[in-house]
Amino acid sequence: MSSEMPAENPLPTDLPDVEEKINSNDNQVKKGEPESDKAESIGVMSKRQMKKLMKQKQWEEQRDLRRQRRKEKRQKRKLERQYQLESNNEGSDRKRIRRDVVPSTLRLIIDCSFDNLMVLKDVKKLHKQIQRCYAENRKALHPVLFYLTSHGGQLKNNMDENDKGWVNWKDIHVSSEHYNELMKKEDLVYLTSDSPDVLNELDETKAYVIGGLVDHNHHKGITYKKALEQGIGHAQLPLGNFVKMNSRKVLAVNHVFEIILSYLEKRNWKEAFFSILPPRKGASPLGEANDSSKCELREKEAGEDNSSDSD
Repeated sequence: MSSEMPAENPLPTDLPDVEEKINSNDNQVKKGEPESDKAESIGVMSKRQMKKLMKQKQWEEQRDLRRQRRKEKRQKRKLERQYQLESNNEGSDRKRIRRDVVPSTLRLIIDCSFDNLMVLKDVKKLHKQIQRCYAENRKALHPVLFYLTSHGGQLKNNMDENDKGWVNWKDIHVSSEHYNELMKKEDLVYLTSDSPDVLNELDETKAYVIGGLVDHNHHKGITYKKALEQGIGHAQLPLGNFVKMNSRKVLAVNHVFEIILSYLEKRNWKEAFFSILPPRKGASPLGEANDSSKCELREKEAGEDNSSDSD
């Protein structure tokens, strides 16, 4: 027996060449991958480039439009700044005017005790007139102490239904009581066009009463009779001293109220009347009306003389 071990089979000598070929193939595959990616990348970039070119074209085409929009925005901002400035100035003016307000001690009462003499349509008109009085008094330079007395019935129901905010009104005294229960008798003066007394000056220690009645002249003289029955003062505004009217001298509640507010500011009855009286009243200054009548009379006489001469 031989003690020598059998010799191991030697490794093939060409194995490195096989590895080199494998490595070479791998390298070729690896080198080939970037080529396909590169080709694909070139295709994607060309699409992007196309989109970019299209966007650039649109940008150029819309240049004038963008310029116009920018101009409009600048103008809009300018107008907004101007409006804001004017609003601030108006606010300052309102505050300045409001600071100039000097409340009057004069009491002005709307007597609402005629509710049963009006139909609902007239009650609604009275409601609107009261609203106007309230609004005008709130912005007046010399606001008066405003009272609504004998408030109830149809008027209150209408106000509750159509003007719920009246309960929040400021600077007004609303009461279901009669004015006799709220004021001293000697302070009361009922304003009525049927009174023979003319009110030439306002006494700001007095309480002037306006009849809250829309009756279309169905109850003539009722407020004057009421003042006489109650034994309180009465007077009419000096309308006949300054104004020639084509209709009766009976004015709406709010007109009387506003004329008094205007007089407190102007201290001139003529200016107060003509700043408030509506054109439908056909009002003209008394002096001018007389002059016009005299002129018409002279023209009429001249015409008669000419006709006599021709005879």
